[in-house]
Amino acid sequence: MPVVVRLLGMGRALWSDALGLGLAAWLDFLVGDPWGWPHPVQMMGWVISRYRQAALGLCKHRLALRIAGIGLGLGLTLGSGVVGWGLVAIARSLHPFLAMAVQTILLASCLAGRSLRRAAEDVLAPLAAGDLPAARNRLGLYVGRDTDGLDRAEVLRAVLETVSENSTDGVTAPLFYAILGTCVPVIGPVPVALGYKAVSTLDSMVGYKDPLNKDLGWFSARLEDALTWIPCRLTVVTIAVLARHPVTVLRLCRRDAPQDPSPNAGWSECAYAAALGVQMGGLNHYRGQPKLKPLLGDAHQPISLDTIQAALALTRWTVLLWLAIAIGLLLRTTGFS
Repeated sequence: MPVVVRLLGMGRALWSDALGLGLAAWLDFLVGDPWGWPHPVQMMGWVISRYRQAALGLCKHRLALRIAGIGLGLGLTLGSGVVGWGLVAIARSLHPFLAMAVQTILLASCLAGRSLRRAAEDVLAPLAAGDLPAARNRLGLYVGRDTDGLDRAEVLRAVLETVSENSTDGVTAPLFYAILGTCVPVIGPVPVALGYKAVSTLDSMVGYKDPLNKDLGWFSARLEDALTWIPCRLTVVTIAVLARHPVTVLRLCRRDAPQDPSPNAGWSECAYAAALGVQMGGLNHYRGQPKLKPLLGDAHQPISLDTIQAALALTRWTVLLWLAIAIGLLLRTTGFS
């Protein structure tokens, strides 16, 4: 009898986690990250900034900084997961519906679909109105490249590259790890998704090769590359299937994506480029310095406003497909099929 009770409890946990995944994706689609509200990434960023300041002040040798980087990467990743697990556990001890609400909000905070769409639309709105200077200024808020001298076509390319790259590390990869955590009821989706979000935040803040960050951030950058590898490839395959010409998309990705120095960004961008029949990559400038990025995909048509909307739609359909498969399998496991 105790075994049966445990199995029934596990079934209820899986059902609850499956429902939480769906609600989180729905909440992210409708609301996203409201301005002014507290967000886990803000706390992660605060910890990273304080740790970096202390490490740079205390560690005078390169080896010491690299060791401190390992501590930062592992500490923030595991710590974020533990805090997430604790918050859900406390809420569950008070009421199941409170636990569902906490889990949904925390999972939604790990997904950046709405934020990505809002950023793209923030740039596209003045561009559609013919106000190129305003579009350049707003684009500069979201990308690292110089935007002052970009023409309309280059602004559109920059937006599409941002959407296609960040769709993986900001949307599908966190969702992948949330689904993965759901498969382990004792852990749940929140700790695993928050752990990945911590790694992604670390990479965006210290995962650079400049003198200030290259030693402290090397471990975080490597960890982010490794953790994003599988969800990135699954995203590429999903985009290829949704595009209805998977052979062509995968062929172009195998041809062009390895030319990108990033093990994941090139694959993500190339999948969208191939699916949409456009070409990304080319010459960018960063703080006045030119940098040539590999060309991804074939330029069957120019990048347009509609192209970017189609890219955003591909991301939404990818999320829906993954959720449908994951929830279906979880409900089948619990005997609700």
